Amino acid sequence: MPLPDTMYCAEQINIPPELPDILKNFTKAAIRTQPKDVLLWSATYFHALCKGERLPVKDRLEMNVATQKTDTGLTPGLLKTLHKQLSQNTTCSKEELQKKWKGLCLPSDQLETLLSLGSFSSEIDWMEFFALGCSALGGTLMSSLKFACEILTEDEEDSAARIPFDTFGKIYTYLAHLDGDMQQDQIDEFLNSLQPQVELQHGMIKPLDFIHQKHMD
Repeated sequence: MPLPDTMYCAEQINIPPELPDILKNFTKAAIRTQPKDVLLWSATYFHALCKGERLPVKDRLEMNVATQKTDTGLTPGLLKTLHKQLSQNTTCSKEELQKKWKGLCLPSDQLETLLSLGSFSSEIDWMEFFALGCSALGGTLMSSLKFACEILTEDEEDSAARIPFDTFGKIYTYLAHLDGDMQQDQIDEFLNSLQPQVELQHGMIKPLDFIHQKHMD
C-alpha cells in the first residue's frame, strides 16, 4: 500500500502563476463594488470570470453610498454595471435580468416594482428597463434624464456627459409616455426645441442642454 503524499516544506506547494493577479483583481473589484453579500457576489464574480462574461463590478467606489442609512438599493454605479452586462442585445430575458440583479446583491422587491411599472413580459426591452432604473434614481423626468446621460456617456468623468440624441429621445419618449400626463405633440415639441444644440454637437446632447426646461417635471 503506497504511503500518502506528505508535505515537508513550503517549496513543495505548487502555486499557479496566474493566481496572484486573479486575487489582486478580485480584491480591487470587491473594494470598488462594496457588495452587501460578499459570498453571493464572489460566486457571481468568479462564475462570470470563468465564462468570459462581463463582471459584476463597478467602475469606481461610490463614496456617497457609504453614508446612506439604507444602503441596499440601486445606485448609478450598479445601474451602469447592469447596462454593461445586459446591453449587448436590444432585449434580455427576465430570467437573465433577475440573475444579474441578484448577483449585485440588489433587493428583489425593487426589481419586481420596476418590472411591474414597465409591464414587462418574459422578454424585456433593455433600454426601457434602463430608463425605469434612471427614473428610480432620479424621481423626476429631468433628473432621470441627467442620470441617463451620466451613466451612458463616453466622456470623461465630470465632463459634459454627452450621449447620442437618438438614445436620449428614446429614453425621454418612453418615460414621458409612462408618466401619462404628456401628450405626443408636447413630446415632439420638446425634442424639436433641442435640435439647434444637437446640430452644433454633431448629434449629441448633454444635461446642460435640457436641464432648465420647465415642462419636463
